[in-house]
Amino acid sequence: MNKLINKICKRNVQPLSSRITSETVSEHREQILAGGRRFKYPIQYVRHKLVINTIIISSAALIVLLTIGWLQLYPAQNTSEFMYRITKVLPLPVANVDGQPVLYSDYLMKYLSSVHYLEQKEQVSPDTSDGKRQIEYIKQQSMQDAIADAYAVKLSKDLDVSVSPVELSVFLKGQRQSSDGEISEQTYNAVILDYYGWSPAEYRHVTGNKLLRQKVAYAMDRTASETINAILDSTKSNSGIDFKTLASTVSGQTGVSVTYGVSNWVPKLNQDGGLAAEASGLSKSQMSGIIKSTMGDGYYIIRLLDINATQVSYEYIKVPLTAFTKSLDNIKNSGRVTEYISIKQNSK
Repeated sequence: MNKLINKICKRNVQPLSSRITSETVSEHREQILAGGRRFKYPIQYVRHKLVINTIIISSAALIVLLTIGWLQLYPAQNTSEFMYRITKVLPLPVANVDGQPVLYSDYLMKYLSSVHYLEQKEQVSPDTSDGKRQIEYIKQQSMQDAIADAYAVKLSKDLDVSVSPVELSVFLKGQRQSSDGEISEQTYNAVILDYYGWSPAEYRHVTGNKLLRQKVAYAMDRTASETINAILDSTKSNSGIDFKTLASTVSGQTGVSVTYGVSNWVPKLNQDGGLAAEASGLSKSQMSGIIKSTMGDGYYIIRLLDINATQVSYEYIKVPLTAFTKSLDNIKNSGRVTEYISIKQNSK
């Protein structure tokens, strides 16, 4: 009986016409949506789970990579070119000086350059006992140089000192001057790459740091500035004064290590901090004003001794810069320098 009733009911149900008309469009739409609803929630669940798994895997991979990187840089002290490139992208510290981070990339840039010169120009193998000893010395010097650069950056903010792109370009252009004329930028860059392994951008960075440190050293050393001004006053009142006697007298009176020297015949464009270039503009026995050496080693006053078409000879009085070095030494002695890698201390 039940089978008969079911057959009659099924016969009375009219199938949905496959033809879509304006009267049946809503029914067709509902039928299609109803068929898709059974797949909606399972897909949402799978997608949610997939996102969570992706986040977990990515986080785990990142932690592993960071751990490996930390182990390579700090405990293992990996100094490869690859790790240097990593530190160029990630500004990781290798030390800290009075709250100022010392970039690992700056340390490796100096270290790799010195090792390049050692191997390529001095032909010293890092696998020999002498090579290993020199490598340790290079590490030590590269670290101290990077610390000094970072300390200069810190002081430059307080002293309101900076190096503009124009100043840097002018200095680099001056470095390309020679007795035979100006060396092309391409040739000069090739020489820098050959000797030091630096690209033009790296050389600009290193030179910019060097100029900034010099500016800071001049700006903070009031003792040297006062001493050289006192010497200049003495030379103005007595143009024929003996430089050697004057240097000795000032040293005794002030305690500043004022030195006297005489150059040999040197080219007018000699790379001596700008002294030869200044001397070439003087007449015999004429004295200069105060010269800030572009080598950053102190103040000079020179007197031209002799000159010809291509060369000059001069005598000089030098007042060295000491304030920056003393300040940095005080910072180190007071324990405000922290190195994050252990470097064996030895002499060259």
